[in-house]
Amino acid sequence: MKRPGTYILVIALGSDTVLDVGALGTLTFPAGTYCYVGSAMGGLDQRVSRHISREKKVRWHIDRLTIAADSVEAFVSYPDWIPECTLASMAEGCGMVPFAPGFGCSDCKCRTHLFRTTPEDTARLIGEAGLISFSLISFPSGKPL
Repeated sequence: MKRPGTYILVIALGSDTVLDVGALGTLTFPAGTYCYVGSAMGGLDQRVSRHISREKKVRWHIDRLTIAADSVEAFVSYPDWIPECTLASMAEGCGMVPFAPGFGCSDCKCRTHLFRTTPEDTARLIGEAGLISFSLISFPSGKPL
């Protein structure tokens, strides 16, 4: 069964990183922590697993960033998922700073789905949205995703 849902990725960059981000051009990502908001209505487990993997074909803006990242953690909004754009608005409301206009939001009217963040702002969003660590979710058989 493919579960629908939304998620955030918490992405750490240990040093300044310059990336070609497709149609958005070349962007400089200062060292620090970023939060990306996404949705996977056709398969949450598969999408998040793909994002945290280093081995993948570049398909979306976020792929370029996750491949360059020092670490990527995922938190999911499931089973009562929060709409992607609402989750992005919540991220900004929790103090996260919008970064890279147009990043990850070509199919909506949001300014961006990528934010610079701090551990405190990330913890606040996770708490307020009731997000669950992707690493803690398992199939009924107990097999980790």
